[in-house]
Amino acid sequence: MARSKLGARTPVVEAALGFALGAVGGCMLGATEDPVEKIMAVMTSEPQGLMKPMTDEINTVGALGLGTLVGATALTMAMTSVVAGVILAAAVASIFVATRSCIPSQTEYIGLWASAGLAGAFGTTLSGATLGAATEWIVMNSGMVGLLLALSIFTMLKPPLHFLLKIIWQQGEACCIQRPVALIRERQQKEIDAREMQQRERVAVQIEQRILMLDKGGTEYGTDDGTMWKAEQRLRTEIERERREKEEEEMEQRTIQEWINDVVLKHVDFLAFSGIPMTLLAIVTSVFGVLGYGGHQSVFIALLALVTVIAYILLKSTNFKFWMLAGCMGLLATFVIAVLTLHAGQEVVAASMKMRAAGQGRSREDVSAHMNYRSALEALSAGFFVAKMCQLGLGATVGGPLVRRGAGEAKVIVGAALVAGGLLAGVEALDPVLGNGGKAGALLGVVGAAGVSVGAAAALAGGWSSWLGTLGTITGLVVGALSMGRWHFVNIGLQVPVAYVFAMVNPF
Repeated sequence: MARSKLGARTPVVEAALGFALGAVGGCMLGATEDPVEKIMAVMTSEPQGLMKPMTDEINTVGALGLGTLVGATALTMAMTSVVAGVILAAAVASIFVATRSCIPSQTEYIGLWASAGLAGAFGTTLSGATLGAATEWIVMNSGMVGLLLALSIFTMLKPPLHFLLKIIWQQGEACCIQRPVALIRERQQKEIDAREMQQRERVAVQIEQRILMLDKGGTEYGTDDGTMWKAEQRLRTEIERERREKEEEEMEQRTIQEWINDVVLKHVDFLAFSGIPMTLLAIVTSVFGVLGYGGHQSVFIALLALVTVIAYILLKSTNFKFWMLAGCMGLLATFVIAVLTLHAGQEVVAASMKMRAAGQGRSREDVSAHMNYRSALEALSAGFFVAKMCQLGLGATVGGPLVRRGAGEAKVIVGAALVAGGLLAGVEALDPVLGNGGKAGALLGVVGAAGVSVGAAAALAGGWSSWLGTLGTITGLVVGALSMGRWHFVNIGLQVPVAYVFAMVNPF
């Protein structure tokens, strides 16, 4: 396992520091558990909430169709909100870097990461709340067929939006940012060139004067001449140093700007194409349900075949990209949600058959109603959980690369945790305004912000020079998450490995 040196520290110090920083990220992850579970309980218990249109229309789209539709919608919301936050953060960082005519100081670097982090977390939370409220409104007013139509339209609009965002980013960078900075740098370069030219002319004049003095029989070398030549040499050295520093500053700024551009372009690709496989899956299974084959075995066979074909095409691509990996994972998650939704309804049927054999028969209407309710409950619960895991993983893919790039592990871990904590308090305060859907989407955004802190802690664990530091960081992460998460071993046990895996992935 390759390890990068994080500083000349002893293994014990690494373990202590790693435990403290890991605990910060873990505590923020655990702090999101109770609010997420509470909003999920509210959404599934309200008789006139999201459960009603889902149970009413499960016979329309079928159990598999409901599962794929809910899963694809939840994952699309999670991915879109994260990309919105990343693009907003990148825009703030790009403006901050490009408008500096020199390398920012340490204080300015802290301001850079703080402003970008706040913008990203706020953008993710706000977009999550907006998408959650919009989804709730669509389901309550148009049902699952309306949700299928909205998801299909949104998926078709994303590729054109992909090209539009690229053009807007490139034009904004060229027109609003680079030109003023280029003028400043050009003026500074002209000043350095002018000083160098003046120094050369002055030295040339002094040499000519010295030659004339020698021709007239003057002294060969004097004290004033030696002092003068030393002063000119110092001035020449100073000009060369300024020119070298200016070139290094421009190279550093260009490197940072190129990295930011790469982040934006990769996430725009991710936004445009990663949701297509799971949306296609939802469309196919929902159409089967609308045609009256929602509970037929052929739908499951077609679903499995479609998942296999799409995953094979993506994985065999010669130019494999991060959005393809995310698309395959989303496809698999959607398939699992669909299977769980179908299985929940079958469990009700099996239970009713056992009751009938024992002489406790129930009416067909009661069994059908309970079957629809259990299927809808399983679809909503599984979809929400998968969306939370998606937000956490994508947040970790941001925090991990930031630490590896040298943004400062303590700054990223503690800063992201503080931002996530502030957002969590804000969401709780705005509970009456957001509504169930808006609050659920906003909380998913908070989970994404917490994922940045967890991903940074995971990257820190892999970067220590000793195994003791790695174990200390992982221990702090797990202990902090369990203690603040009220010892939810199953949830935390699934989330921490997912965050670690995504933090080690380099999507850029």
